[in-house]
Amino acid sequence: MNRSVLITGGGRGIGAATALAAARAGWDVAISFVSDEAAAQAVAQAVRAAGQRARVQRAEVADDTQVAALFAGLDAAIAAGEIAPLGALVNNAGIVDVACRVDAMDAARVQRMFAVNVFGSFCCARQAVLRLSTRHGGHGGAIVNVSSVAARLGSPGQYVDYAAAKGAIDTFTLGLAREVAAEGIRVNAVRPGIIETDIHASGGQPERVAQLAPQLPMQRAGSAEEVASAIVWLLSDAASYTTGAVLDVSGGR
Repeated sequence: MNRSVLITGGGRGIGAATALAAARAGWDVAISFVSDEAAAQAVAQAVRAAGQRARVQRAEVADDTQVAALFAGLDAAIAAGEIAPLGALVNNAGIVDVACRVDAMDAARVQRMFAVNVFGSFCCARQAVLRLSTRHGGHGGAIVNVSSVAARLGSPGQYVDYAAAKGAIDTFTLGLAREVAAEGIRVNAVRPGIIETDIHASGGQPERVAQLAPQLPMQRAGSAEEVASAIVWLLSDAASYTTGAVLDVSGGR
């Protein structure tokens, strides 16, 4: 049966690459975005060009009301036959802030970091479980959370708040995976390393990839497409016995 995957933050970077890779693998794709509708619509058009259906909706994942509306809108589209039934969620939406030490971070920054990167993933996963779990009448499915190698490294002097949030995602992945394993849902995560996306520029370090790439074991940064390939594999039946796993896509870092 044809299924759809919801990708939060699917208009750019890893989310956009995952949308295209999923479409090529036969998934219909629903995309959420916060600010750049044109970019999200361009990804949706590329999904359609790959032969799959696509849907775009604005939603701030840190806002539980907007997350509920996102899933309600998807329900309506599925009921209308505009997109295939939901089969998977990719919790990709996330933020980083400018590099600084913990003693220079205010509470508002840390709260925002956890609201988007942790609370948002919880909210979306809850809605997905309500639809996918056999306990709730669903047919099963898969959830992939996008973590970061920062969860292992701590990002001292730069992004300790981001690293801590991604550490929470690793633990969330393990706990949710075990919680719903008997209900037809697999839950895994990917931990990207240094990847060539514009998230570095949004954190005030547009040259970060070029500066760090030579220091990596593989001596290069990864691409969004390489991360997307891992995500789509975890969504697929090829990973049918994989749950609670956190897969590093980090070039050995």
